[in-house]
Amino acid sequence: MKCTLVFAAAILASGAAQAAGIGIRAGTTGIGADVAFGVAPTLSARVGYSALKWSYDVNTSNANYNGHLKLSNLNGLLDFHPFGPAFRFTGGVILNSNKYEATGRPSNGAIPGSFNATVEPSRRAAPYLGIGWGNVSGTGVNFYSDLGVMFMGAPKATLNADCSGLSASQCSAVQSQAAAEQARLEDQLKRFKAYPVLNIGLTIGF
Repeated sequence: MKCTLVFAAAILASGAAQAAGIGIRAGTTGIGADVAFGVAPTLSARVGYSALKWSYDVNTSNANYNGHLKLSNLNGLLDFHPFGPAFRFTGGVILNSNKYEATGRPSNGAIPGSFNATVEPSRRAAPYLGIGWGNVSGTGVNFYSDLGVMFMGAPKATLNADCSGLSASQCSAVQSQAAAEQARLEDQLKRFKAYPVLNIGLTIGF
């Protein structure tokens, strides 16, 4: 019994000694923050969120798109520091609601009307693997960075024709154009199953 109490006290003391910290960062997943705490001498857990929205227009041979790219990412990660407090390996899951929404119009102008386009990942819970520098749960003010990949799966494209003010024949032409453009987009996007992650930021440990 005495040995058990000593062992439990040692575990509690070890857990209490682990540092915690917060980080503010920016990068390809948006602008956000992390909260981290040490769970072992070489291992820390990190939870964070990042988001961003900006206008992004795309012109292709078949259509011109005016839209917005919206990033929204909630991450749960484990940081493993095998060689000291700086370099680390990172793995975990990023829950994302990333999407691109736009209004598209046939580029040749021969077909009136437009279509509403949405492109989003096929996998909302995306596994993440990467490397990094810096310990978010470390003490003091420090620099930290992440370089890795989100495995979001091939993006899905959805195009719906907007037939407002069009005749039946014009609407049919826009619908055919939208269907053909959706198939073309999905064929081109199927190669992009992973999303690159590069974030840099500052941490404050306590």
